[in-house]
Amino acid sequence: MILSNRELFFYINNNLTNNDLKFTEKIGYGGDKTLNIDLIAEKIFIKYLEVFGNIYSEECGRLSSNKKFDVVIDPLDGSDNFSSNLAYYGTSIALVYKEEILAGFVCNLANGVLTYKAFDEKVKFEFFLESRNPLLVSNDKKFGIFERAYAYPKICTELRHQNIKFRSPGAVAISLCNARNYTFVLLAGNIREFDILASLYICNDLFLYKTDKFVLISKNKVLFNQIKEIIKE
Repeated sequence: MILSNRELFFYINNNLTNNDLKFTEKIGYGGDKTLNIDLIAEKIFIKYLEVFGNIYSEECGRLSSNKKFDVVIDPLDGSDNFSSNLAYYGTSIALVYKEEILAGFVCNLANGVLTYKAFDEKVKFEFFLESRNPLLVSNDKKFGIFERAYAYPKICTELRHQNIKFRSPGAVAISLCNARNYTFVLLAGNIREFDILASLYICNDLFLYKTDKFVLISKNKVLFNQIKEIIKE
């Protein structure tokens, strides 16, 4: 996981071309338009990870090889951010066995930080420093994250009425993965395995509410229940 993310990180920072930012004629398996960089990222992950399991990727779909494990990949989380030069994008990879998530890896490619949980160990790996550090969390949380807030104005209005601050940065896996850093993280709309599996495993010790339309994660039980009631209405 480290090698594949590192190769993509260094490609983006050293070899990126204007052609990489162009859309192809392809619509990915996840339903989004595909950038050339999406395909480059996917090839890198397949090269490193197909030996470990059946690849299930947002771009190519399922590449079955009759292995025991599935490797669920979002090769570029936040593609629109990336193509617009907004520094909030990354990757998401989950290792799954018989529908049980065994490990989750989410990389913020903008700053070179890979956060992962495997064998019940949560670790932050920084490419720049070549170091592994335990996850540090600020106790002074100012706001939450509401991904795809633009499509849910009524929920936005109700959050504002209840004085619940939020941002909507546009990279689902990274936002969910870092739920400890915020008062909450809410995802609304089309819920896809590629976006959420790794992050849900990393944050599986927090309060979680998941339906086919919403994913809500928070460490604060009172706020969790407050937002849960809002989105249920």
